[in-house]
Amino acid sequence: MRRPLLLVVGLLASSQVLAKKVDLDYQVRLLPQSGQAEVRLTLADGSAVRSLDFDLGKPGAYSDFLADGQWQVQNGRGVWHPAAGKTSLSYRVLLDQQPRGGAHEARITPHWALFRGDQLVPPARLDQQDGTELVSRLTFDLPTGWKSVETAWPRIGRQKFRIDDVSRLFDRPTGWMLAGNLGSRRARLGDTEVTVAAPQGQGMRRMDTLTLLTFVWPQLQAVFPRNPPKLLLVGARDEMWRGVLAGNNSLYLHSTRPLVSENGTSPVLRELVQLFAQINDRDGSDWLGESLADYYATELLRRAGGMSDDRYEALQARQHKLAAKVTHLKGDKADAAQVARGVLLLQALDREIRLHHHDKRSLDDVARALMRLSSVSTEEFVQISENVLGRQSEVLQSKVLR
Repeated sequence: MRRPLLLVVGLLASSQVLAKKVDLDYQVRLLPQSGQAEVRLTLADGSAVRSLDFDLGKPGAYSDFLADGQWQVQNGRGVWHPAAGKTSLSYRVLLDQQPRGGAHEARITPHWALFRGDQLVPPARLDQQDGTELVSRLTFDLPTGWKSVETAWPRIGRQKFRIDDVSRLFDRPTGWMLAGNLGSRRARLGDTEVTVAAPQGQGMRRMDTLTLLTFVWPQLQAVFPRNPPKLLLVGARDEMWRGVLAGNNSLYLHSTRPLVSENGTSPVLRELVQLFAQINDRDGSDWLGESLADYYATELLRRAGGMSDDRYEALQARQHKLAAKVTHLKGDKADAAQVARGVLLLQALDREIRLHHHDKRSLDDVARALMRLSSVSTEEFVQISENVLGRQSEVLQSKVLR
C-alpha cells in the first residue's frame, strides 16, 4: 500500500504545481496629444518568468522603456528578465500610423482612437518556469471625456478584458480595438456576440452591416463551423485607409465602403470568410487562399438569397474575361487574374464533386478539411479534394496547376 499511496501523493503535488497561475496585467493609457499609448506590463510574480524576448519592429515604434529587473535592447529586439516579486515593464508605443499612401491604418485623435491590439504589445518569445500559467488581463485608462472602449476579447469590467489565446504561450492583446465617444450596435448570432462600432459622426452604417451579417451568418457557419465568443467590426472615415482588413476575431471597414459593391462582390464578406476559414497557404499557393475567399464571399451571399441568377451570371462573365489569359496559378503573390482563374477552377471542382456524389458532398467538404490544417499547399489541396471526390479529379488535371 505504501508505494501506491506515495504515487497518489506525488500526482496531487504535481497537479498543484501545474495549476500555479500568475497574473499578467496590461494597463494602457491612451495619449491623443502625442499619438501614442503608454503600456505597462505587470507580473504578480516575476520569478515565474525567466525572460520575455520582444520583437520591437520598426525603429521608433516603441520607446521610453522602464523595467524592474534587467532590460536590454539589441538588433531590434528587447529582452526583459523580470525582477522577483511583483514587477513591471513600461514603455510608449506609437499608435498613429500612415503606411498606406498617406492614409491612416491606425489613428488616435482628440475624440477617438482606432488601432490594432497587436501594436500595444510586440510579439515575444516567452521563457517561463515549468508548471506556470500566465493569466492575462487588459485594462484601459481613457482620456477625460472618452466614454468607452471595444475589443474582440471578453469584457470582465467596464474598461477591462480577459486575454486568453489558446494558440499562443504568450497571451497578448490582438485584433482591432476602438476607444472614444462611440456608437455601437450588437446582436447575438449563433454562439457569437457581434458588435459593430464606430466613433460618432463617422458615417458608419452600423445597422446595415449588422443586418448583412445576420442574413449570411447561417450560411457562413454551415461551411466554416467556428464559434468565436466575440466578433468586432470597427470603422471610421476621416483620413483612414479606404479598405477592409481582418484581425483576430475582428474586422476594420472604412465607413464609406459599400457592403456590397456595384459588381456584386462584398469586401466585408470576403474578409469575414478569411477570418473564419483561416486557411494559410504555402509553397507558392497564394492563389488558393485568395480564390477560396473570393469564391465563398459570392457563394454565401448567393445561398442566402442575396444574389439573383442574372447578377450571378454577369459576375461569372467578368470572371471569365479577367481570367482568359492566365496560364498558371502557382506563385508567391497571386494577381487579380490568377485569383479569378482560381475561382473558376473551384466552381468547376464543386460541380464535379456534387455530380459524382449526387449533391451529398461538395467543395464545402474540402474547405472544412483545409481549415483544420495549420497550412496547405496546392498539392495537398489536390489530394484532399480527390479524397472527397473518391477518385482522380478531371478538373484538377488542368495545366494551370502544373
